[in-house]
Formats: sequence, C-alpha cells, structure tokens
Amino acid sequence: MRASVVAALGAALATTAFASPVAKQPYMKDRFKKQPAPKSWNTDVSGSQYHSSLNLTDIPDTPTVKAPHKNIWATLSTDEAAGVVAFLHNQTELNLTAAADAGSWDNLITVIDLLVPNKTESLAYMAGTGPEPERYAYASIMHNSLEEPYLEDYMVGPLPVSDKTTYSPYGFRTTTGSSRIRNYDADSDRTSPWMEEVASECDDIITELLGAPTANFSLWGIDPLWREDGRIINWVGFWGIPDSVFDGGTLLPQGLYMKFDITTRDPSEWKFLGWLHNYVFYPTTEAFRDAWDKGLIEKTPRNAGMDQPWIGTDRKGEELPFDNLPPPRQIAPGGHRFAVDDDEQYVEWMDFSFYYSFRRDSGIRLWDIKYKGEKIVHELGLNEALAHYAGNDPVQSGFGPYAFELVSGFDCPTYAKYANVTYHSHEISTIHRRSVCFYEHDVGYPMQRHTNGQYTAVTKNIAFSMKSVSTIGNYDYNIQSAYVAKNGEYGYQIHDGLSGSMHDHVLNWKMDVDILGTANTVGFHTVEPKTVKYDWSPVERNTMHVVRSELTNEANSTLHWGENGKTMVLIYNKEEKNKYGEDRAWRLMPHIGGAGMYSTIQNSSNSGPAMNFAKAPLYVTQHHDSEFVSAHPQSSYDPFNPLIDFAEYLNDENLEQEDLVLWFNLGMHHVPHTGDLANTVHQTAHAGMIFSPHNYLYNQPSQQSSQMVRINYNTSTGDSFVTEMLQFGSVPATGLYNLTADNPNYWEYEGSANIRKLPYDPLNPYDETGPR
Repeated sequence: MRASVVAALGAALATTAFASPVAKQPYMKDRFKKQPAPKSWNTDVSGSQYHSSLNLTDIPDTPTVKAPHKNIWATLSTDEAAGVVAFLHNQTELNLTAAADAGSWDNLITVIDLLVPNKTESLAYMAGTGPEPERYAYASIMHNSLEEPYLEDYMVGPLPVSDKTTYSPYGFRTTTGSSRIRNYDADSDRTSPWMEEVASECDDIITELLGAPTANFSLWGIDPLWREDGRIINWVGFWGIPDSVFDGGTLLPQGLYMKFDITTRDPSEWKFLGWLHNYVFYPTTEAFRDAWDKGLIEKTPRNAGMDQPWIGTDRKGEELPFDNLPPPRQIAPGGHRFAVDDDEQYVEWMDFSFYYSFRRDSGIRLWDIKYKGEKIVHELGLNEALAHYAGNDPVQSGFGPYAFELVSGFDCPTYAKYANVTYHSHEISTIHRRSVCFYEHDVGYPMQRHTNGQYTAVTKNIAFSMKSVSTIGNYDYNIQSAYVAKNGEYGYQIHDGLSGSMHDHVLNWKMDVDILGTANTVGFHTVEPKTVKYDWSPVERNTMHVVRSELTNEANSTLHWGENGKTMVLIYNKEEKNKYGEDRAWRLMPHIGGAGMYSTIQNSSNSGPAMNFAKAPLYVTQHHDSEFVSAHPQSSYDPFNPLIDFAEYLNDENLEQEDLVLWFNLGMHHVPHTGDLANTVHQTAHAGMIFSPHNYLYNQPSQQSSQMVRINYNTSTGDSFVTEMLQFGSVPATGLYNLTADNPNYWEYEGSANIRKLPYDPLNPYDETGPR
C-alpha cells in the first residue's frame, strides 16, 4: 500500500513529492552561502552564473545547509531515551521489571518517544517571542502486576534527566482526560500455550484434517479481542508456518478455528468454547470429535505448500522478451540539487524547506513547511493506519518499527541521499539504517509545454521526493488471507484453499495548515450548472458558474469530495488578498488511487468508536494543543472505551478565521485477486493528495525554473528550420558516466541495529550491543 501527498508529505508507506520546482530565491542563496561553497554549486571556472557544461567525471560535492533554528520536534536521542529508562527504573513505586525479563505479572516500559511540544510554544519560539520549549518524553508503561492490568502514558522531563526531572500521568491529549486503558490481553504468554494444549487434545483429528499436528502450525487470531455479554473472547485460527525465507504465513490459513473465554486472570476460569470448521460450529471438543467419528466433517482443500514458491517474491514463469537487458536508468549528473542538515533533520529544495522527525507509532513527520519563505503547513504526518477485514470466519471480521533499510536502485535511485532513523521500544533503541531517502527525479512528462507555428517551449518536470517504506505483515506499508470455504461473498478464491479476504485500508493524515498566519478559513468553489437569461439573448441559455461558500462550524466539518470533482477545497486567510481581490489560497485535492476513501463499515463490531476518524474522507477542526492525533496507539486494547474518540473533536466550534487542522484519509477498498500473490503490487495499491497554490502567486511558478527550452523556428519558406534556441541557463551534462561505479553493493545491506539499554544495570545503564 503506497500513499503520497504531492507538494508535501512524509512517512511510512509514503512517498513525499514536492511539485512545482522553482529557482532558489535570495533568502535561500544566502543561507547556502553560509556554508563552504560546494564545488560547481553556484559558479563555474569562468565566473559565469551557470556552467557552460557539466562533465560527468567531475560531479559537484553535496550541498550543505544550516537549519535556521533547532529542530524542536527531533526524535529522542539514544542518550535521552536511556536517561528516561534509568530515571523510571529508579522510581520504586512503579515497580518496574526490565523489559527483557518481564513476564505477564510484571510492570514494564513498552514505548519511549518525544512528547512533541505544543504548537503554541513552538510558534512563539520560532517567532523569537518565546524560549525554546523544554524537551519532554512520553513513556508508556504496562502495569501487569494487578488483577485488572492497564497501560498508562507518562510525561517525563525536562530532559536531559536531572534533579529537576519528574514524571506524571499524561492524559492531556486524550478525549477521556486520562491516559490509562485496561489491558485485557496481559496473559498472552500463558494463554497461548494453554490454547495449544487444548488444540493438541485433537491432534489425531488435526493431523488427518490438516496434514500435521498442532505443533506444526501457528495459532493466532483476532485483534482487538471481542466483548460478548461482558466476557472477553479470543478466536484463534491455525496458520501454516513457511519453511523458507519467505514470510507468507498470512497466506496460509487452514480453515480451522477455536473460540476461548479469557475474561479473568485466573487460568482456572478460562474456558474453551468450541471449534469452527467449514462454517460449522461445534461448541465442545466432544461434539467436534463425535462429528469426526461419524464422518460428518468434510475434508476441505488445504493451504499447504509452505515451502513452495507461490508464497514467495522471487521471479517466476518464462522470462519476458529482452527483460534481462539493463532497463532505463536515471542519473544525477550534477549531484544533489538540494541540501540537508543531518544534525537538525532539516531540508531545503528550491523554494521549499521543512524539518522532519520520526515517531515509533507513525513514522516520518514533517514540520514547519515553508514555500518561498512563507509558512504553509505547521505539521504533516500519518496518524493511524486501519486495516478492517470482512469474512465468514471470526478472524477475518476483525508503522515506525517496520521502516527497514531501503534498497538502492529499487526503492530509491542510486544517487539518492539516505538518512537513519531511531525509535525506542521495550528498552531497546533501534536504528534503521538508510531507511529514509531524498532525491530528485524526472516525473516523465513536462511540467508545461506549448507549441505554435513559430516556437515550441517545454519545461522539465523535476520533483523532489522524501521516501520511507514500512512493511507490516504481507504489505509494504498486509494480504491477510482467509480460508476459502463458503467465503465467496467476501472475496475471490485465489489459490487452492485460499480466499483473498476483502478489507479496507484507511490511512489517516493530519495537516495543520498555516496559510499567511494561523487565522484560516476553508472555502468551497463549486462548479454548478445554471440557466441564465442574458440581456443580449432572446432565450434562456444553459451554462455554468462558480458558487462560493465557506465552512463556518465544526457541526458541518465532516466533508466528502464533490461528486464529479466539481468542488475545489481551498484554505486561506481572508485578510490576505492578492491585488485582484482574490484570496491567496492553497488547494487540497485527491491525486491518485484511493484518495478520499473511507471505511465501508461505519459502526464496526470490532473497533467501535476507536475508528471514528475513518468514517469520512476529510474533516476540519479548530486547532487545540490537546487534540494532537486522531487515534491513540493503545485504543485497540479497549476500542469501545478508546483513549481518543475522534468524534469528540467535532464539537460545533467556529471555523472561520481560526487555527485549522485538516484530517484526510487515503487508502483502498481491497478485494485481493490472483495478481496480489504473493504481495500486493503498488501500481494500483497507492493513493495521494495534492496541495498546491491557488491565486497565491501572480504567475506560473514553473517559469522560474531554468530547466526549460524554447525552440524558435521559421516555416515561411515551407521548410521548417530552427532560428534560435534558448536554454535559460540550463545546460546538458557532457562526458562519460561510470555506470559500474554507480552500481549499489547489495552485500552492504544491513537492515537495522539494536542498542539494548537493559536488562537494567544501574552501574552500566547503556549496555550497548550496537553502534550509537
């Protein structure tokens, strides 16, 4: 599943593409000049502003840039995280056990991340009217040493840890006012062996039915757990375990399921509630065995072949004609035409600049996005990713840690710049090396072109991308499949015993806009038909006109994209007009694929109000520091009592000339077909949005680009010939390019590195097992 926002976007399954490249403005040039002048960056040996040629054997050095201020949203360093871990372990009242040693009745730290400063503090700091916000962490602690275990988030700081550092529960950014949520699955390390033990009582039947005993299968099931009449229910299914490097376990359901009641923490009160096979439920093991002995249980096709190539991603079938020849390839003969401050995680490209950070739960996030020196977006990033399945079995009716190293030449061009990211979970800091890349690329069609009888003018469409890929289950963003028996209403049969279980992917994004200030309004310009009697016409004429309206209140802020694409959604400051009296706006619009989709299931029996953010394609709310995200990562523990219910954000507040936040959904309605084996491909599984200026400028920004050509020609004699060719400072690269030297060395692929902070040793709190 691939998602993108063109003109500004980040994250996990996501490609960031900035459109409309333009030449650097003076404020950008000045900033670059503060650094050592990169070779061939601004001038050539002749002193001209542009190169007369650019020899590929002499590629310029990478440009450098210094961020205008500190990145106050930067991910916690490993030292900061280690300090928080040590501090919390010294709080004896928390009764913490090292995560590596913790059992089901121990308290442990699960996640540590930056507690992002409130926007009010951030804006004051960036404007020079307030101090730099103090750094705080939030820590999620699982309190399992109780009869009613729970998880709770804590605020820890200021950082670095000192005698001023304190901790306290942090419920400010929840709709319940508390960050505590009940954990109904605290005993999974004990329930799993018990479930396997119950299953093994029927090993003779399972061996005949599935071809192997219980020990040869993986037993797992629903998430979140079900509530039935006050009881906590878990359904688990039998899944094949691949015998190869391929992780195709989600493609190997065996069609046999078990139901359990795990309501209390006392194993003597756990109950086995029955078997399900071929859409027939047997409430006891005795009933299941009696039906088997009487020959009433039909043997259905198995999803075997766990060592077969059909679950893998290797090339299959006959080689395509000429496909073994090297394909077309992009190069960057001038080196990087953008600059990154690695220390502050700050990027400048043409007329755009932004900061970025990495969050354990949602991946890449962009901050303080500016265009031509003016801020347009305060925050942009993924909030939640929902995959809601449907099927006739109970299992079906139900991003940061997986952002692995990118593959040069495939995920990103060989000339891309790469960056590492770090997250902190279960007292281990994990570095994903080279898991973010930055690069320019030719989109493949011109940004603008025009031809008449005297000239042709064309401008290259060079886009800047920031990319990170997250792999979750069988998706690189899951096919999770279903057993084929009686599942035709919920998906296609895609293998011998396999149904591609239908599901929705909904990825919710937060876009905190600041167009020419924080006082913004959302306007709608809708193209509508109209019948008009003009003074100059004897009859009425059918035509169309633009109807302007504005969003005034959160009571009406659950939005759907206009039918037939007839409505433009604009964001602007009503006090900032252009010289023609039009609002200087930016437009948000669907781009490709499943942009603007939302959940088919509006009242989920599994996810309840925890998924209220997924019920429409677009929402607008008034900004509040407390309304930070659309969903809480721990709400799945108790989805009918979630820590954040997005519906509570929509509480009739004024939306005219207010600080506004847009929340939009990307995704796809997915009914997997045979072409989705073994992985869903990205040609159709992607979605994106465009954010672009609308009456914001006085001309087409592409005209600032040097990457254009105008060819004048004369046809008056009947024979066309070129009379003039203008390149506007752009020149083609010359010389030979060493493709061999440019090829990646895949033996250097490293994946990720873990830096273990614990088991906690007060005398050696860092206990590292990898580079810092």
